[in-house]
Amino acid sequence: MEKALVLMGCAIGAGLALIAGIGPGIGEGYAVGKACEAIGRQPEAKGDVTSTMLIGCAIAETTGIYGFVTGLLLIFVAPGILTGLL
Repeated sequence: MEKALVLMGCAIGAGLALIAGIGPGIGEGYAVGKACEAIGRQPEAKGDVTSTMLIGCAIAETTGIYGFVTGLLLIFVAPGILTGLL
């Protein structure tokens, strides 16, 4: 019975961790859209806008990667460790 609860908790936790990928996707899409608007208004600032946008998107993407890694650990690693402790 305890093992089933551990597996259930790991599965729910992994699902919640993978929801973290939604935020970076929305944020990056918004940033790229605003960068396109800025380049449209001032084409001479294309290099500065693009480099700043890429750095911001890379930083925002780390949140999604952390959620993905956490989900993988909860699916594949945590059940073996936690059920071994029972």
